[in-house]
Amino acid sequence: MANLIMFCILSVVILGSAIMCVMTKRIMRAATFLIFVLFGVAGLYFLLDYTYLGAAQISIYAGGITVLYIFAIQLVSKRTLQGLVERIKGSRLIAGLLVSLFGLATVVIVLLKNKFLDMSASVSDTEVPMNTIGTALVGSEKYQYVLPFEFISVFLLACIIGGLMIARKEDKK
Repeated sequence: MANLIMFCILSVVILGSAIMCVMTKRIMRAATFLIFVLFGVAGLYFLLDYTYLGAAQISIYAGGITVLYIFAIQLVSKRTLQGLVERIKGSRLIAGLLVSLFGLATVVIVLLKNKFLDMSASVSDTEVPMNTIGTALVGSEKYQYVLPFEFISVFLLACIIGGLMIARKEDKK
């Protein structure tokens, strides 16, 4: 019963923060609400006893990626952000809805064609141990993901250095 109550609380926090993240007009508030969403997802992982994924969610996403977003927001000049009001035209709204519907139809067709929905019922009966997931994430053998993580870390470092160089050039003017 306690797990159900915690799930309901975390669900309300995640949905409320996600809606506020999208609806707010202030970019720093959106980043703050994004942190709440990511912490809520980590709470769901902890609720399911996936401590490794919960800790990874907090350290990588809620910690690192959100700090990177805030860092990028701070690099943008205040003059750029002050006049930033986007007006939605009717034609763009209709085009966006059509593209979204086309994407949804594509996903549904692929799911039905490959009979993925029938397979998911039989696959979900088996539980994968956390040490297998951890080994797959940080292992260096075939079908393990340490190399993509390293590439992403080098890419993010290059982005940070590029951002610093851009900010440094603006200070000289």
